[in-house]
Amino acid sequence: MILDDFLQQCRTNPKRVVYPEGEDERLIQAAAYCVKEGIAKPILIGRKDTIKNKADSLNIALDNIQVVQLSDFDYSDELFDIINSTKKRVDKKEAQNLSKNPLYIGALLVKKDLADMCIGGAVNDTADVIKAALYIIGLKEHINLLSSFFLMELPTLEFGENGVLFFADCGVNPDPNSAQLADIAIATADNFKNLIGKEPKVAMLSFSTKGSAKHTMLNKVIEAVDIVKQKRPDILIDGELQADAALVESVSERKAPNSPIKGNANVLIFPDLNAGNISYKLVERLAKAQAIGPIMQGLKKPMHDLSRGCKYMDVVYLTAISSFQ
Repeated sequence: MILDDFLQQCRTNPKRVVYPEGEDERLIQAAAYCVKEGIAKPILIGRKDTIKNKADSLNIALDNIQVVQLSDFDYSDELFDIINSTKKRVDKKEAQNLSKNPLYIGALLVKKDLADMCIGGAVNDTADVIKAALYIIGLKEHINLLSSFFLMELPTLEFGENGVLFFADCGVNPDPNSAQLADIAIATADNFKNLIGKEPKVAMLSFSTKGSAKHTMLNKVIEAVDIVKQKRPDILIDGELQADAALVESVSERKAPNSPIKGNANVLIFPDLNAGNISYKLVERLAKAQAIGPIMQGLKKPMHDLSRGCKYMDVVYLTAISSFQ
């Protein structure tokens, strides 16, 4: 499994990961697993006595797990300066409130290079994780859009790259326009190549294959394909495609015989958040796929969001993947 490969590689150079929701039992379990297996150096944010009591109930020792209690520090002045140095604006009182928000402190530890990455979202909404990431860490230069992808690992090798597919965007942008959709496709293709080490074959999905239907909703998908081809002619991409034409060679031969990806897509780009979010959850549950993410792309340093329905091993796997960003 590709996820096991990530875990194995992490052991050679374990990174520092901060879990802002450190009082949650799943994060305590993930931290303990990372220490036991030498995968990462975890930092839990939360009340020390609460974390200690929960760890004891789980029969977990906190050895080599750093615990940061917010009442021991005051980062309000730093947060005030950082946020107000951007286009965002906060007053001293709001900065004081944010200094008690573990998501902002987790992001701050990454910005200050006291941690290599931050992973939250097991308790907090995606919107709250994204806001903290944008306020404190910020976007890379020349990047205009924060987006996300899911690494989907299927129990069979039939689809994608030996059962591995990237789905985007399933967690951040509700209704991207054609230019934004193109940016999502480019970022996800690059991440696929960097993380999996194989050529991305990108399918821009829709309810139509090569003009089999006509509707204004299709226009942005078609335009996005053209934008990617202009910006990045090195990326193998096709669209608009229905999911079966993107994933099944025999269907591709009938519906899109001239498609350059020939039914072998390994990166699926969804037209909006409705389609992406529903699809990844269906594949996760019905096909029993391992769904890791949403993995954020576009930030200066790694900060990621978890599903609130995640298991502790989902946290471990996301930690491993993030280590290679």
